[in-house]
Formats: sequence, structure tokens, C-alpha cells
Amino acid sequence: MLTLDKIYHAAYVLKNVARKTDLIYAQKLRPDARIYLKTENLQVTGSFKVRGAYCKMAELSEEEKQKGVIACSAGNHAQGVALAAQKGNIPAMICIPEGAPISKVEATKKYGAQVVLVKGAYDDAYQKALELQKETGRTFIHPFDDDEVIAGQGTIGLEILDQLPDVDAVIVPVGGGGLIAGVAYAIKSLNPHCKVYGVQSAGAPSMFNAVKHGHMEELKSVATIADGIAVKKPGDITYELCKKYVDDIVTVTDDEVSSAILALIEEQKLIAEGAGAVAVAAALFNKVDVVGKRVVCLVSGGNIDVNILSRVITRGLLKAGRTANFTIALTDKPGELQRVSTIVADLGANVVAVHHDRADENMAVNACFLKLTMETRDHEQVEEIRKALVEAGYEVTEIH
Repeated sequence: MLTLDKIYHAAYVLKNVARKTDLIYAQKLRPDARIYLKTENLQVTGSFKVRGAYCKMAELSEEEKQKGVIACSAGNHAQGVALAAQKGNIPAMICIPEGAPISKVEATKKYGAQVVLVKGAYDDAYQKALELQKETGRTFIHPFDDDEVIAGQGTIGLEILDQLPDVDAVIVPVGGGGLIAGVAYAIKSLNPHCKVYGVQSAGAPSMFNAVKHGHMEELKSVATIADGIAVKKPGDITYELCKKYVDDIVTVTDDEVSSAILALIEEQKLIAEGAGAVAVAAALFNKVDVVGKRVVCLVSGGNIDVNILSRVITRGLLKAGRTANFTIALTDKPGELQRVSTIVADLGANVVAVHHDRADENMAVNACFLKLTMETRDHEQVEEIRKALVEAGYEVTEIH
């Protein structure tokens, strides 16, 4: 059974292991609300997961420690277990989906854990870990559906109330539900008036569906850039705690998550992975009511692969109207490119790529498609450029 005493005990166990991460006021994200960021992306291992993993492993008997532990993870729990194992001199084997970011896999190996890559998603790694647990007799360290693990994650709730006693709402990422279960239990036990909202990816809404429909459901597949919360089925314990203590669960799209990652980089100089940015995405895109309120967005992790980060930034720029791709039909004659470039420049945009397409069979022999990629200010400027080109007699066939 999860109790407040367990969470306080977890805080004591973690005091020399996990950081009490900063709570940062983020004025630029939403001028109409007081948004604070709980920066678990700056935690040791780059994620909150070390809290629950360490608390669980601190409770193991000497015999269990000698036999070792086994876990499954999309990457962050893996690092938490690996670090705890390193500190306790415990052998660790961790099953990770083969599609997990390389940076997370390599970081886990550096802590000394044995990594087993498994085809498929998190749930496939979970099944493999259960098989290996039976074969080896190791103790299974569940990433979310365990009271000790949940208590460890709940220490974040204690810290938030200590850092911002008059908080109105806390927005928390949700995968299997261990983080929000612990945070919601701690906050509702000490401040019942504070709202607790969960956020899932629209491509992996397992807890969202379970709570909305009133029963557990397993998704057939998941697809999201937020790999840390790409879970097909929530936990039994976490589901019950979410039903009781969480006010609402919402979803965000990958485009919204990309925009949130970009906003955190530009406005707050913080790197968040997809799962770590979903709470900020919910606040930015009005998925929960934050206007005029003191709201904490829990940035749960920052372990994003740099290759993925590059793609996410590009997607975020497109979503925000900061980059635009125009396809313009025009007559292929001298001076046309200069005329178009002048229109774009006069409106303050910057052309970064140009491509002439003369091979399309649907256009006239003396025509071409001019494809421009531009750096723009926002969607309003993109529309200004479109109108100016049309008024100058050009046909804009596509904008994206």
C-alpha cells in the first residue's frame, strides 16, 4: 500500500542520491499564467526515474542483491536502475526496445548494466524481461507498477509543495502512470485543492482511454516521438491511483510536443525529450485551464537523441510558422527568381533554399515550379508573403 509515510521515507533514502531539482518560473511561455517548470530533466541520469528505481532497490535483501536485478525500459528507467545497481554493487540486466534512442542505451551501458535489446515497443521488452527473470531468479524492478517505485516518484510532489506552497495545478506526463500516481497521491494528501492533470501522447493514450472508459485497455500499437511514455497498457496499481487522485488526463499531438521542445530551448534554455515536454505542450495549447493560475509543468526528462532533436526542431519550426516551404508556378524566364526574391525580402523573410522543377509533365513547356524554403517570423508573415505573391500575379500551389 502506498502511504504518505512511504513517500517521506523515500525522500530520506534519496537525499544523498537524487537532486532536489529547481522549480523555475517560466514567464515567457504563457504571459497570461504563472508557469513554473519542475526540472527533472536536470536530475542525475537526466530523468526522474532514478528516484523510484533507487527506492525500490534500497529495500532489497542481501540475498536479492547478490542474485541481481532485471528491468525493462524505454531508456530512462534503465539508467535509474543501472545507477542504483552501480552504487549498490548489484548486477543489473535491462531489456530495452531496439528503437530506443542510442544515447539512452549507451548511457545505460556506461553505468555498468548488461543491456538486452528487444524488437518492438516497451511492452515487448517487458515480456522479455519477465522471461529472463524466471530463468535467472533476479528481482524484477518494475518501471511504474510498484508501490516503492511510486513512492520514489512521489517525492517530486513533496518538493513541489515545498517550493511553491500555493500552487494551483500540477501537469504531469503519463506513460505507465508511476510518476503521476506518486505525485498526485503526495499532492492530494497534503493539498487537496491543488489540481493534478496528466498528459499522454495522442499516439499512445493508454491511461487516457482507461480512465475515460472506466476499465483497463491495451493498445494494439503506439506511435509517438515521446518514446518515454509510449506504453500500450498502464499499471494496475497506477490505474487505481489515477482514478482516485488525478483530476483529468488529456492528450497532445507530436506537433504540439515538438513546439513545446522548441519553446523550452528558445525561451528557457532547457533541453527536454518528447515525454519530458508533454506537460508544457498541454499548457501551451490550452489542453488544461491555466489562465491566471500558478501551474507547475513537470519536465520529466531530457535524454533526447541529438538526431531526433534536429528533426523535432524542424517540425516545431514548421508548426510555429517559423519555417515555410512555398511551391510557386511561374514562367521560366530571366528575372522571375529575382522578382520573387525581392517580394520575400521586402516582407522580412529569409530564403534558405531554392529549387527549380522543370520536369513536371502537368505544366507548360515554358513553365516551372519554384520551390522556396524560408525562415519566417510566424504564420501571419507566411500569409502576408502568400498574398503579396498572388497580387504580383504568381500562382502559389502549395505551402507547408
